[in-house]
Amino acid sequence: MAELVARNPAYETRVRESFARQSFMRTLGVELLSIDPGRVEMRLAYNDGLCQQHGFFHGGVIGTLADNAGGYAAFSLMAAEDSVLTVEYKLNIVAPGDGEALLVRGAVLRPGRTLTVCRADVFAVKDGHEKLCATALCTLMTMAGKSDGPST
Repeated sequence: MAELVARNPAYETRVRESFARQSFMRTLGVELLSIDPGRVEMRLAYNDGLCQQHGFFHGGVIGTLADNAGGYAAFSLMAAEDSVLTVEYKLNIVAPGDGEALLVRGAVLRPGRTLTVCRADVFAVKDGHEKLCATALCTLMTMAGKSDGPST
């Protein structure tokens, strides 16, 4: 695949600022670890309040991470005046989210003018080992000329 190029030279700052405005990510405790053009990595430490009845990370939390990673991978390639919105995502949970943390890697598969397709893989980290627990295919829409800031 060809190297992905960010349309905004300040893409990393822009992604970090947008991520910082997501109060839901703050509430969950998600950390944005790395950003490259078309790629992001996030981490969420274990918290009993984010689990289902067996003590595994809840599927809703796993889906939230996948959606966010796909969205920010796409957003990293967008122009400075554009914003991003999820159109859809398909999540396959392939193993329980059993570990000390979840690690998610989002990557653009195909950037487009209007729609961008991304993949997000979520790994459960246990005893220093990563195990794939979910994978998602995400479609994101470029909102041309729409500020990424809050609506006024």
